[in-house]
Amino acid sequence: MNFQRQVYRTTRLALAALISLTLFACGSDGEDGKDGEDGVVGVNIDSTATLKVNFTDARVEDGKVTADFILTNANGVAVLGLTKAHDLRFGIAQLTQVTQTIGTGDEAREADLGYQWQAYINSLRQPGTVPEGVDGLNPSPQYQAGVEAANGCDTCLVDHGDGSYSYSFQVNIAQVTEPLAVVYNADATQRITMELKLPQVVANGHFDWQPSSGNTEGIQTRNVVTIKACYTCHQPESLELHGGRRLDLENCVACHTATSGDPESGNSVEFTYLIHAIHRGAERHTFDADGNQVDDPYKIVGFGGSVHDYGLVHFPRKPASDCSVCHQEGTGAPADAALFKAEKSNTACVACHSEKPSSHHASTDCMACHNTDNTYHGTGSPTKRHGDVMKAYTLASELSVKVLDVSANAGKMTFKVQVLDKNGAPMDQTFINQSSRMVVAWDVDKDYPAYNEASYSNRRIRLSEGSYDATEKSYTLTPSAALPAMPDGKSFEIWSTLEACFNNGGYGVEDIQLTDCSADGVRTVAIKESPYRFVWGNNGIDSSQPAAMRRAIIDTAKCQACHGQEIHHYDNGVNCQTCHTSDKTLRNSTTYPGGRMPSSFAWKAHEREGHYLKYGGLQSGTVLKTDCATCHTEAGNSVTGITLGRAPERVWRYGDTQNNGAEIWVSSDAGSCLSCHQQYLSDAAKSHITANGGILDGMDEADVRNRAKETCSTCHTPTQLMEVHGN
Repeated sequence: MNFQRQVYRTTRLALAALISLTLFACGSDGEDGKDGEDGVVGVNIDSTATLKVNFTDARVEDGKVTADFILTNANGVAVLGLTKAHDLRFGIAQLTQVTQTIGTGDEAREADLGYQWQAYINSLRQPGTVPEGVDGLNPSPQYQAGVEAANGCDTCLVDHGDGSYSYSFQVNIAQVTEPLAVVYNADATQRITMELKLPQVVANGHFDWQPSSGNTEGIQTRNVVTIKACYTCHQPESLELHGGRRLDLENCVACHTATSGDPESGNSVEFTYLIHAIHRGAERHTFDADGNQVDDPYKIVGFGGSVHDYGLVHFPRKPASDCSVCHQEGTGAPADAALFKAEKSNTACVACHSEKPSSHHASTDCMACHNTDNTYHGTGSPTKRHGDVMKAYTLASELSVKVLDVSANAGKMTFKVQVLDKNGAPMDQTFINQSSRMVVAWDVDKDYPAYNEASYSNRRIRLSEGSYDATEKSYTLTPSAALPAMPDGKSFEIWSTLEACFNNGGYGVEDIQLTDCSADGVRTVAIKESPYRFVWGNNGIDSSQPAAMRRAIIDTAKCQACHGQEIHHYDNGVNCQTCHTSDKTLRNSTTYPGGRMPSSFAWKAHEREGHYLKYGGLQSGTVLKTDCATCHTEAGNSVTGITLGRAPERVWRYGDTQNNGAEIWVSSDAGSCLSCHQQYLSDAAKSHITANGGILDGMDEADVRNRAKETCSTCHTPTQLMEVHGN
């Protein structure tokens, strides 16, 4: 067989040489063939790591919609080979002006609800699995907007071979009568949406245009919020919903329309309603027939009868009337950002405040009274009513706190404090909450005083516990905590948690202003002021030295971006660690293993409910505490705030989960890890920690400091820690 192959190969070579010689001998001078067309430079869709969608045109002919689009990677290179077999889906909706008759008889009015998206593709869904024993569910048939899959048509998708494609919709938008009639209007803005999910990457895209003119600019829009506002609190990947295929807000609003609902609960899933109801969370309530306030959490029933109870949500933005967290205006804002103040619809009102009227309301027609043009006596527009709540914070931001005359007094610190008005003049005590406190601390650069040396309760003092000088309008305060044995050279801070008093707004209130704290119905608002830091020396302030700063761990601006004006009890910024030190005492708990839980700031931020809803009973991954960049500091694209080995002297106080919460002491890096993982720590993980110098069973602080030889930072760099946490 091998010999035959060699003969065949030799024969072929001889024939090729003979033909070549013959052609040369003929002396042909014929024209060279023309160059072929350049090949398409591109990457195959099944191997591309990045993907972008760009719609270029759309048209409607006899109700049939065709759209043109281009696929590229992040570098602008054409992505080739898209077929209907890929997970490719398209949706289409119309922006329609909606009017509605509200009320009956003489009280009926025709309300202009503005422009709303209405999907052409809908289905009527009957209630499926309805869980038993769950309050607030009212199963009923509901329409649900949807999309169409490209694999349902053999000819709809056309590949032009150069990264450009065309898609013709299967639905005829001029003939939509069932299950929900939608009347096509060529003068109305139409939106095409696309979602393409590949094993390695997902892409969304949309295209808005007016068919009658072909215009894409100067047409009616409804762009009220942007996805970037959501990213203030949510990480981008955590909002990849519906199996990870839906990313863009523009696609969300075109599907979550006013006619869409959840059949198992009977609740609306319209985007405005959905978002407001979810984020009202645990504070959403209504009133029963007797006028009693009752909880009314928003609930949706998911696949297989799983209940998503959004009453478990604790919306971090406080107060909830601070609309600016989502409705961002000004430079870079979406075109219709101000629409939320247009008084067009009751949807957001009802979503937040619930559907059933309270004892003070006869209907849910909020706009009938709460409007600018024809306001019922004693009420105001939603803008004013929400603005009343926020105005107190604006006024409080104009105030300041001044610390002066710091000195030693019988082994303790004493100092004076004044509250200054917007002009810098001292304010009378009438407007200052006398129960609010000042807090002192030292060893700022070393995680604040050891708790056993100076407990937090001894480092704080109420204004009412000091003496007041009416002439200079100052308080002299002496906290009960003794100064450290050798205070000279230590960095101290005096932190204000002082509050000013304001009228509470509401029915019949014309204006919000500073109010006598002894008046009925006042509310207190924290005065924002940075901690006053200094170096101690010669029984007072050593002004020749700058105060040391605590190492950068968390980015407080990120905390405030989510939480707004109110964090927890003391709302003057994010200075929680001055009280909730790593060695703060344990608290009893019937739910935590061992029965006693830590109270350090790290443990509260990592372990307590709110920062990670996946295991809070909500089955939601929209708030991811495993993304360390959500809170921690960054530098040079690295999350430096999770660097280990920074504070070898730090000691943590924990309860033993296996021994009725008996007090144990833990070394620095190990304690950081336990603030998330204590109740989930395996024996292998414990062995790994102790083998690398960590202490998990210290008898006291001194024991830990004597034995700890942690080498965690050798392997666990910030980059490695981010990878371990799935970033």
